[in-house]
Amino acid sequence: MADPRQEQEQRYQQQQQQQHRPATDLTKSLLPEKRPSKSQILAVVTLLPTGGFLLLLSCITLAATLIGLALTTPLFVICSPVLVPAALTIALAVSGVLTSGAFGLTALSSFSWVLNYFRRSAGGLPEPLEQAKRRVQDTTGQVGQKAREVGQRAQEGGRSPGRT
Repeated sequence: MADPRQEQEQRYQQQQQQQHRPATDLTKSLLPEKRPSKSQILAVVTLLPTGGFLLLLSCITLAATLIGLALTTPLFVICSPVLVPAALTIALAVSGVLTSGAFGLTALSSFSWVLNYFRRSAGGLPEPLEQAKRRVQDTTGQVGQKAREVGQRAQEGGRSPGRT
């Protein structure tokens, strides 16, 4: 087994050697050994100008919006007796339409959830719904039987020799 003092001295010597490395060795140790692939280089080359162009467009749009707002603010102040009620009316109409749509979507999603809950629970429909389903099937069968009987009576009535 190695002496712990010798191991400590070796570690100290390694640390001293790393501290006295040339600057090129230090930068090589900081940079990854693997070079970027061609696809990574191509991605940077294409996305950097595209991102810069989009950033430039967003800055131009923001500047134009601020300039337009500065120019039209006096017009809004002068025409405010007409514009404010119109804007309020439009805002209320839009909020009403959006609210009704949100309520409709909420209702549909809650109905869907309830239906899926009933389907998952107890392997099928709950007991009262199962009974109602059986009653509907029985009633449908009885109505069909009555319709067949009435049809047979009508055919027999048409064939009877007493009628002409």
